[in-house]
Amino acid sequence: MPQDTLNQDFATILVFLVFGALFVIANMVLVGRLIRSKTKYTEGKSTVYECGEPTFGSAFVRFDIRFYVLAVVFAIFDVEVVFLFPWAAVMKSLGPVAWLEAAAFVGVLGVGLAYIWRKGDIDWIPAHGHTRQAGKTLPGELTTVPTDGVPAATIPAIATPAVAEAR
Repeated sequence: MPQDTLNQDFATILVFLVFGALFVIANMVLVGRLIRSKTKYTEGKSTVYECGEPTFGSAFVRFDIRFYVLAVVFAIFDVEVVFLFPWAAVMKSLGPVAWLEAAAFVGVLGVGLAYIWRKGDIDWIPAHGHTRQAGKTLPGELTTVPTDGVPAATIPAIATPAVAEAR
């Protein structure tokens, strides 16, 4: 008797697996045919559409690692600050010990921010290991500022060291 119920359980599982596979395949094929476009694909229809602008060049462009580092730093600090919201909601009921723990948490965040700031990871124009030689600039630095006849004292400072040194 127990063997019959075991076979019946396996048969039930097999029926559900077959039904599930047929359901997925039928949805992919039949529903796909119903909602798929009926037009033929041409070269113009299969080009990439990016904000209304025609694409040019290769998609394999090398990006500066600073963009990724800054994004990761932002994500880390953003998530860490989100942890302070539940604490702030129940701060009065937790007492002074919880306040000290949160202050230590913010202190650790401050130390981390000071570290990455000191390291230069949040500067757009860092000088990681670059030394400035006389008369030479770092790659990507501006060397002159167009004044258009305006005296140099009225031109606002630009955040590049080469311009600041030129003044």
